[in-house]
Amino acid sequence: MGFMRNVERPDMISRRDFLQTSMAASAILGASSFGNWAKLAAQQALTQDQLLQFDTFGNVSLIHITDIHGQLKPIYFREPSINIGVGDNKGAVPHVTGADFRKLYGIDDGSPSHYALSSGDFSALAQAYGKVGGLDRMATVINAIRADRPDAILLDGGDTWHGSYTCYHTEGQDMVNVMNALKPDAMTFHWEFTLGSARMQELVEGLPFAALGQNIFDAEWDEPASDLYPPYKFFERGGAKIAVIGQAFPYMPIANPGWMFPEYSFGIRDENMQAMVDEVRGQGADLVVVLSHNGFDVDKKMAGIVSGIDVILSGHTHDALPEPVLVGETIIVASGSNGKFVSRVDLDVRDGRMMGFRHKLIPIFSDVIAPDKEVAALIDAERAPFKSELEEVIGQTESLLYRRGNFNGSWDDLICEALIEEREADIAMSPGVRWGPSLIPGQDITREDIFNVTSMTYGKAYRSEMTGEFIKVILEDVADNIFNPDPYYQQGGDMVRIGGMGYRIDINQPQGSRISDMTLLKTGEAIDPEKNYVVAGWASVNEGTEGPQIWDVVESHIRKQGTVRVAPNESVKVIGA
Repeated sequence: MGFMRNVERPDMISRRDFLQTSMAASAILGASSFGNWAKLAAQQALTQDQLLQFDTFGNVSLIHITDIHGQLKPIYFREPSINIGVGDNKGAVPHVTGADFRKLYGIDDGSPSHYALSSGDFSALAQAYGKVGGLDRMATVINAIRADRPDAILLDGGDTWHGSYTCYHTEGQDMVNVMNALKPDAMTFHWEFTLGSARMQELVEGLPFAALGQNIFDAEWDEPASDLYPPYKFFERGGAKIAVIGQAFPYMPIANPGWMFPEYSFGIRDENMQAMVDEVRGQGADLVVVLSHNGFDVDKKMAGIVSGIDVILSGHTHDALPEPVLVGETIIVASGSNGKFVSRVDLDVRDGRMMGFRHKLIPIFSDVIAPDKEVAALIDAERAPFKSELEEVIGQTESLLYRRGNFNGSWDDLICEALIEEREADIAMSPGVRWGPSLIPGQDITREDIFNVTSMTYGKAYRSEMTGEFIKVILEDVADNIFNPDPYYQQGGDMVRIGGMGYRIDINQPQGSRISDMTLLKTGEAIDPEKNYVVAGWASVNEGTEGPQIWDVVESHIRKQGTVRVAPNESVKVIGA
């Protein structure tokens, strides 16, 4: 896609002015590239060369991939139609979706950019343009960038060793083996830690590249765990000294089970980040890059607090932005998820500073980009022992199944339906995680597809009694995580999905006052705060949770259905968006 920012520094203005004025100028100049792509869209004729076209710039290249979530093969992945911003981020990217997003970036309806970056008409466009992603296609793109810029730095933002059947059954080894073939230079982490700290140590000690995390601390001593997870690494490239600082997911023990990695604590650790930036600058860094798994809004806030960061490569919240966002003198790059995009950032680094940049978000159209043969063979070898299990057809879908959006996703509606039926519950809860590919109407549902939206190391489906009051407390707590005006109180993800119950939410109210009008759907009665309800859910962070694995629950339900039809979910009324 032709989204390219080209920002160069005139000699006579300050760096801050240069960046800001150049941003504005390139916004005007950039319109011409959109026009070229609109023409291509009209021709419906994409080529690999066009996707990879790039006017090499400066002396340093960064390649960014993030949030692949175990997806070795091409998939469908629908971007969200609802992504609400609050506080200072209301109405700002990435909280602009659908037609508004396309208007903002000058994207023509029906174009390749529409399909890659927006949710509208997804099923029809998916049939026209095909699947996206696949690590063998990403390898082709990465190798092409390296052919142009041999010393490009490949950086993996984490959430790599998680999210698929093979990743679960090999404890991340399949992803490690294939990613090693892509030859990353460094990575940081989130869901990887749910493999458990012992397995993490085993895998990290074997990596041929740096495992970075300035905010990964020893929990007992409150000291950096730098023996295994150093805070940064230096690279000499293009005559410049580049420091890459890692920032792992800060809210690990809150969002995920702390008992799986009790040795470690995380947090944002702004003061330590500033100290690391100052330290690498003191050691002669010409360019400071933060490889982050904070989430986009958190990265924006951090960029406004910590001085001296040139580039933040942002992950966790799965945002795909065709242009970097500028905060002060820091550019923030968001590269999507599930193997759908690769970002290339070229930088002009001279005289100890970033003088300009050029950026391109490259969509991995799997029917257009040729697979790298060696990586394709490696992927097939990793999957071979599980081939029959992966490919077993469990049912079919007549509905679009997807998981992104603040409040509902048809995949989670189906999971909630399965929990209610299979576990004989009144109400079901499914976590608002953002990972998981889509299926378009008419597709078979295989066991692999079910694992792609349920696979985790703590996936047991619990069944318990909860009072109406406690259910409200849960909803209020999750809502505050998503809609707190301060990004540092947000942990990413979307609202917990609810089955069997409707409610009203006013996102602008304070915690404790956002949720009202809770209704049991099967009777139409109001939820009684004092009454007990049977609730089924999964992904509890509590140790010792009992119940069948969620993928078995969902598989059993789909087998009984045969053909899946998911009605639009209108049980949540949203106020203040």
